Amino acid sequence: MIILLLLTALACRERDDKSSKTVWNTKEEAELSKVHNQLLDIEKRQGWKLLFDGKTLDGWHVFNAPQGDSAWEVREGTLYCNALDESKIQGDLVTDAVYENYELSLEWKISPRGNSGIFINVLEGPELGAAWQSGPEYQILEPGHMDQDVETKKSGCLYGFYPQKNEAITKSEGEWNHTKIIQNEGKVEFYLNGILTAEEDFTSPSWKDKVAASGFKDHKAFGSVTKGKIALQDWYFEVWFRNIKIREL
Repeated sequence: MIILLLLTALACRERDDKSSKTVWNTKEEAELSKVHNQLLDIEKRQGWKLLFDGKTLDGWHVFNAPQGDSAWEVREGTLYCNALDESKIQGDLVTDAVYENYELSLEWKISPRGNSGIFINVLEGPELGAAWQSGPEYQILEPGHMDQDVETKKSGCLYGFYPQKNEAITKSEGEWNHTKIIQNEGKVEFYLNGILTAEEDFTSPSWKDKVAASGFKDHKAFGSVTKGKIALQDWYFEVWFRNIKIREL
C-alpha cells in the first residue's frame, strides 16, 4: 500500500511539472522572453547594424527639423509616434545617414484604423515639405482603416502605384508585423510578413512614366533618386517600431 501511494504521488508530481512547463510553449510567453533591438553574433558578421537601440533616438531626427521636442519617443523598447500629444513637434522621423544599396528589416504595429508608412530615398531641404514629396512609400495600413479596400493602399504596397504583388495579410491592432525592404542599384523589393508585395526599378524609363501619370507628378523630386534617407511616417495615428536593422549591400 505504501509503495502504491508513493507511485501515485510521483505520477501527480510529474503531471504538475509537465503542466507548468507547457506555459512556456505559449505564443505570449515566447514573445515576452524574446530579446529585442539587439543583434545576434551571426548578424553582426553578416554586416547588420541597428538603426534603433531600443533606448534613444540616436541616429534619427524629425524631417527638416534636427532639433526640438519631437512627437517621436522611446517607449518600452519601441520607437513610438505619440500622435496624441499636440504639444510635440509633429513630422516624419528621418535617419541622419543616407543609404543606397541595402536590406532593411523591422517590425511594426499600429493603432486601430491607423495609417503610416516607410519612405526610402528621402531628400531634405527647404523646398520639400514632407518625406512623401521625394521618397516612395512602403504603405502601412491597419485593416480597419477606411482605405483598406483600395488595392494600391494596402500594407506592403508601393503606395499609389500597384496593388500587392502577392496577397499578404496585415496583422490586426496590437500585433506585430514584419517588413523587409531591399534596394540594390535602384531595384527595390517590398516584403510584408515574409511575402513579396512590390517590385520596381527606379532607374527605368517606365518608372518615370508612372510617376508622370501619378498624383506625385507635380513633385519634381519624387522618386528621382536611388540614394537617400529612410523615414517613418507620422500621419495622425499612433505607431510603434522595433528591431530596426540594416545591412548595406
